[in-house]
Amino acid sequence: MTHQPDDPAGGSGATRSEMSGTAGAVVQARDISGGLHVHHADPRPPDADVPVPRQLPLAPRDFVGRAAQLHELDAILGSAAGAPPLVVVTGTAGVGKTSLALRWAHRIAARFPDGQLYVNLRGYDPGRPLLPGEALHRMLTALGVPAPAIPADPDAAGALYRSHLAGRRVLTVLDNAASAGQVRPLLSAGPDCLTLVTSRRHLGGLAVRDGAYPLTLRPLPEPDAVALLRATTAGRRAEDDAPELTELARLCARLPLALRIAAERAVSRPHLSLGDLLDDLRDKSSLWETLSMGDDEDGDGVHAVFAWSYRALPEPEARLFRLLGLHPGPDFSIAAASALAADSVSGTRRLLDALVGVHLLEQTAPDRFELHDLLRAYATDRAHAEMATDEREAVLGRVLTWYLLTAETARQRARPDGIGLPLPTPDDEAPPLTFRDYDAAVDWIERERLNIYAATRAAAGAELHDLAWQLPVVQWRGSTHARPTTEWTETARLGLSSSHALHDRFAQAWVLRCLGEAHVRNNRLAEGEECHRQVLALRRALGDRRGEAATLNSLGLVFLARRRLDAAVTHFAQALDAFRELDAPRGAAVELSNLANAYYEAGALADADACARQALAVYLDLHDELGEGSALRSLSNIQRERGEPTAALESAQRAVDIAVRRRMSASEGLRLLVLGAAQQANGLFDEALSTYDRAAALHRRIGDGGREALAWHGSGETHRALARPDEAAACHRRAAARFHELGDRWHEAVALDGLAAAVRAGDPDGARGHWETALALLAGYDDQRTAALRDSIAARLGAGG
Repeated sequence: MTHQPDDPAGGSGATRSEMSGTAGAVVQARDISGGLHVHHADPRPPDADVPVPRQLPLAPRDFVGRAAQLHELDAILGSAAGAPPLVVVTGTAGVGKTSLALRWAHRIAARFPDGQLYVNLRGYDPGRPLLPGEALHRMLTALGVPAPAIPADPDAAGALYRSHLAGRRVLTVLDNAASAGQVRPLLSAGPDCLTLVTSRRHLGGLAVRDGAYPLTLRPLPEPDAVALLRATTAGRRAEDDAPELTELARLCARLPLALRIAAERAVSRPHLSLGDLLDDLRDKSSLWETLSMGDDEDGDGVHAVFAWSYRALPEPEARLFRLLGLHPGPDFSIAAASALAADSVSGTRRLLDALVGVHLLEQTAPDRFELHDLLRAYATDRAHAEMATDEREAVLGRVLTWYLLTAETARQRARPDGIGLPLPTPDDEAPPLTFRDYDAAVDWIERERLNIYAATRAAAGAELHDLAWQLPVVQWRGSTHARPTTEWTETARLGLSSSHALHDRFAQAWVLRCLGEAHVRNNRLAEGEECHRQVLALRRALGDRRGEAATLNSLGLVFLARRRLDAAVTHFAQALDAFRELDAPRGAAVELSNLANAYYEAGALADADACARQALAVYLDLHDELGEGSALRSLSNIQRERGEPTAALESAQRAVDIAVRRRMSASEGLRLLVLGAAQQANGLFDEALSTYDRAAALHRRIGDGGREALAWHGSGETHRALARPDEAAACHRRAAARFHELGDRWHEAVALDGLAAAVRAGDPDGARGHWETALALLAGYDDQRTAALRDSIAARLGAGG
């Protein structure tokens, strides 16, 4: 079962053996077979404000035509009859799929009072499509799930998404899908929800397997195409002749994207006749610049209009448009565009506004912009055609460096510990952002995750190896996520390859350290241990005593997770000696806190108490709130077992409050387990059950099955204290089953002990069987706590249960 540090940045170790501090309120009902059926409580607290997302972008103001298609969509929705409606709008690039989808979505939004979600899946982006996991991340955060609480596993995230939509009426628009496989994990199972998909492909699999209603868009009929031109130019130039407007519509292949761009080009030259503009558009010198993105006539029409409009831009706007084609990620902020252009924010804003005005760029939020995928491809083509190689390389290096240094600035605000990377010098023309407070830094880290992934891939592809390994390291060290995403692991492996290309052992050690921590958080303990052993060898070869100490700590955490407590104590003690030798008080405090956990696990409470109090004193002296919360969690467990319930409750509550304030869901969940135990020790059983329920829901959202099982076990203990043996047995049984699935023998034994105690009055033979199984599972563990548990079980068996 996964072991995770309390502080996701690696501050201190958190164990899963606070078995009396677990969560999971239980609602019971008899199923048709007469057995007890246990339900999770609703993961959203009953008094919580449930967010109602309103994410639909504005539909085009000059939308015309498509009356038949809108009527067909209305009819589809009206005939859904209890099945979760799924509609797929398909058609060629630029035909107006998104415009139609948004027009209809706004028209029917009132039928979905619980919210409207929108995600651009970027299925045809020149970079890469959005992965289902990333799309789920966006939708879940919009539904109120804290980012650190979203499971990294796409299946778990999909299940959580469906749970949050259960019983709700939500409209989801999935724009620009590449395949049925990209869409399917994002579908709701609720009969009152609607999913509207747009794609250039027919996605027949969705119709066959998922009952999707297909709707294919064709280019606008000629009268509607002319009407769109008139609507876009109305009031901004003199009335144009119908034959010339018809000719312009034909040259634009009657595609709305091209029609709007062409209309804006005409508006920019209000005193030039449309005939002259048509001659310019037909000019071969414009057409030769079009991209080779397909043989179809529609594509040629769109690209000819791109070239025509681009050539008319003033050079500052044209330069920025080219540079945007070099941006690594799918969307960008004004600050990122400013770094790309080496220009002031105010100057860049004016240029961006100009590009938005001529429909060559879309503004998606007050500080966010993106290019249509066709326009992004065209911008990239213009950059390669019109910029020298060294100029392109300089621009890319500048914006990647800006992302790295801004990410490090955010990390320092969110996780104020030095990591000592040899970072590049900031470019005077692209200084990194600064952040006013913790929340602003965390918000930036979360908002730019996809761009940091893209920046790492771009750096590796351009053989900017220093940037390629530093970007994922800085991102990992600043992450608020309990578990690594698939995308981060992918970029970390690119970073490791770059570190080998540089023959840089320091770089290799850092990337391997982050990968090792990621493996441990994903319950791949053997892989994590192997990474950390490689890091230890590298640190020692480099004579890096501080890095060696940190790696000894990482190995100690692996041994603690495996309940090899003697080895854990040895490694923590060695790391403590090293940090004291280096006069590094925070590092020493981390080791003291981890030693406290290891001693507590072993049942050596006096040693655990001494270490926890020393750690707490250092953290308070350093004004290190993150460390303070970790030490308080450890101290609460010790105080509870030493018969100091009031002090234990105070320590646990302070620890939880810190985690909530710092938006650290993984730490919050672990500390809630300890708070529930302290409440139980104080006889506050109802409060304990509520706390356990909160912890269980949080761990379920994170996807941490082991800690969720701890929650069920603690809830079972509370029900036993309330003389509710059936409820207690249900909770313990569920916890034991989960521990068994995870291969966690020790905790399975503890849960079976609780189960036996719950059922022994009504089923003494069953209780004996559970205790015998528990004894077998405890074989091989020789610490003091295990010995005491083994003796207790043996005594009960000897006494006949």
